[in-house]
Parts: sequence; structure tokens; C-alpha cells
Amino acid sequence: MTEQDKEFLDRITSYANDVCKDIDPQKTQISVQLERLMPVLKDIAKENNQAPEDVFIRYMDLANEAMVLTEQKLQETLSDIPDDGSGISGKNFMY
Repeated sequence: MTEQDKEFLDRITSYANDVCKDIDPQKTQISVQLERLMPVLKDIAKENNQAPEDVFIRYMDLANEAMVLTEQKLQETLSDIPDDGSGISGKNFMY
């Protein structure tokens, strides 16, 4: 992920954290969540002469990539946990 990608993702994520802080993403329809994100998506689209749909697709792609990277880091961290003889180690830790 490039620095530009990180800035793009951070901009939308920051906005989302602000405008969606009062909703439960598990219980709120995607259309409602998307409607709340639309202002920032439209702003970015206008700045880059793109369709808001293209901005949203890029956002989703980068959010998924960030999630995979976070998961990989977590797995690496857990694999470093030594086995202390209790049978619990990072290699068999379930989360």
C-alpha cells in the first residue's frame, strides 16, 4: 500500500468514524452507512475527476488490504508467544 493509498484510506476512515459513531454497523443497513459516507466520497471524486462509485470501490479494496495486513501482523505476533508448557502457545491460540 502506497503512502497515497494510506492517506486516502485514512481520510475516509476518519470521516466514517465521525459520522457513523452513533450507529451499530452490525445492525444498520449498508445503504444507510453508505449514505453517510457519500459526502466524503463525492468530495474525493470531484477532486480526482472520478465517479463516487469508483472512489467507493477503491476505498473497499484498500480497506480489505489493510484488514489482511492487520491480520497477518496479529498472526505473526501470536506465533511469537512461547509455549510455556501449558499447551497454550501463539500457534494454537484461537481468537
